[in-house]
Amino acid sequence: MRAVRFHTAGGPDTLAVEEHNDPVPGPGQVLVDITGAGLNRADALQRRGRYNLPAGATDIFGLEVSGTVGALGTGSTRFVLGDPVVALLASGGYAEKVAVDEGHVLAAPEGMGLLEAAGVPEVAATLVSNICMAGRFEHGETVLIHGASGGIGSFGIQLVKALGGRVAVTASTDVKLAHARELGADILINYTTDDFAEKMSAAGGADIILDTVAGPYLGRNLHALNPFGRIVTVGMQGGRTGDLDFAMLMKKKATIIGTLLRDRSSAQKTAIMSETQRLVWPLLASGSIRPTIDRVFPLSQVAAAHHYFDSHAHIGKVLLDCRT
Repeated sequence: MRAVRFHTAGGPDTLAVEEHNDPVPGPGQVLVDITGAGLNRADALQRRGRYNLPAGATDIFGLEVSGTVGALGTGSTRFVLGDPVVALLASGGYAEKVAVDEGHVLAAPEGMGLLEAAGVPEVAATLVSNICMAGRFEHGETVLIHGASGGIGSFGIQLVKALGGRVAVTASTDVKLAHARELGADILINYTTDDFAEKMSAAGGADIILDTVAGPYLGRNLHALNPFGRIVTVGMQGGRTGDLDFAMLMKKKATIIGTLLRDRSSAQKTAIMSETQRLVWPLLASGSIRPTIDRVFPLSQVAAAHHYFDSHAHIGKVLLDCRT
């Protein structure tokens, strides 16, 4: 099969499509003939040599795919050959085939094309595990999402609104904020011109903050938080360390949560995917929420896809078409 690996850490041009042995599904696994794969921030970090792969993960890139069931491992009973599915992966998605635990595989959402569905599993599982499960979201709460225009931001706005919440977002341009408004965001903050902490405080504060920046945002996130609020950090784009005002933390009775999805145990991922299906799949089927797909590149143009992803010009998901 064709698959994308790299031999030297660096820019997008280090990526190349190579011939690779077909994977074989083990006990309890499903082999997916891949239709599409989604690009994610972790892929760019891995390419730069800044992301350690979880134990047992292949060095083939890719954390989420859509496709059809091509083979079943011993004891796999949830699917039959030919079923359209999506899957959450530790790695292996930039390819024509991937073997994955059947608990990390869901029937493809109804009402959308199979290629488009490749943009769903990683963002949906990230949002459900962090906002709903770790963040303990409740109806009527306000969620601040840093980064309105990426896959997580675009999907997260719709999900929180559909679950009965109020959404605040930050972005670097008015164009990206306009897109967020179209998706339903209530509070729009251009972080290049406004102090998001002051704007959030004036707007009533946040109950949950989904933070991809860490470092320099720690103090301002806490300032923007309501009493008993939760900061859920899922990325460190701004740096690994920051100053924490413990007096403010205690006064607000706040919770700071740090989490990753990729290195979770198989059982934890199975639980997350089950909850994702319960919460998100009916909303997708009804059309209440849709993944925002910015651009699709063929697998052979993976370097161009990463150049585009690194430019931060995209609004929504960037996908690879992995079909021959």
